[in-house]
Amino acid sequence: MMTVDIRKKLHAGSGRIAMELQFDVRDGELLALFGPSGAGKTSVLRMIAGLLQPDSGTITVNNEAWFDSSGDLNLVPQRRDVGIVFQDYALFPNMTVRENIAYGLKKDQPADVVQELLDVMELIQMEHVRPSLLSGGQKQRVALARALARRPKVLLLDEPTSSLDAALRVRMQQYVKTFHEKHRMTTLLITHDVTEVIRLASRVLVLEQGTIKMQGAARDVLPLDDLRSLL
Repeated sequence: MMTVDIRKKLHAGSGRIAMELQFDVRDGELLALFGPSGAGKTSVLRMIAGLLQPDSGTITVNNEAWFDSSGDLNLVPQRRDVGIVFQDYALFPNMTVRENIAYGLKKDQPADVVQELLDVMELIQMEHVRPSLLSGGQKQRVALARALARRPKVLLLDEPTSSLDAALRVRMQQYVKTFHEKHRMTTLLITHDVTEVIRLASRVLVLEQGTIKMQGAARDVLPLDDLRSLL
């Protein structure tokens, strides 16, 4: 179980917002964060990953405190078992596709995990290429493969399929769903794609100005007009 109870003053495109969030994520759950740009969704992932410090509150994963302002505790990202895909991809420019994916492996993991991900992500022909020669969609798939490679306790995905064409997006969504269910990772997904929420998430939090406006099953809380288009 992940428990998040945080407060943070943020600068967003719409001005300053006072984030105040309290929510739980069950072990093995895939939770979607949905809402307009500037609602604070990416900041939530960054705080869970340890890349941004909340002003106050707690973040606990399986009874282990990752952040606790009352005890002046803030684990560095390297001590949090997370896999991350952010929108800037953060690939290592001096490494090939294969090397970037392999970097995500834990010490006890077999190397054939990389080969499997190269195959599934349709990157085998690019495995010896460096990021500067990749398209945006290829970079996104490498970043996703690197995050999945380590089979982390917590997987954080920020628009992980946004740069892919429609057909490839569906294939990657299906693989993420299969991988998530197989390894029972606790996953938080940011997306503006209602279809992606429906396909992947068991529950959704709708954020607005740093607070939870609604939460529940996607079909219960997402805009009716968006859902009609999927029926």
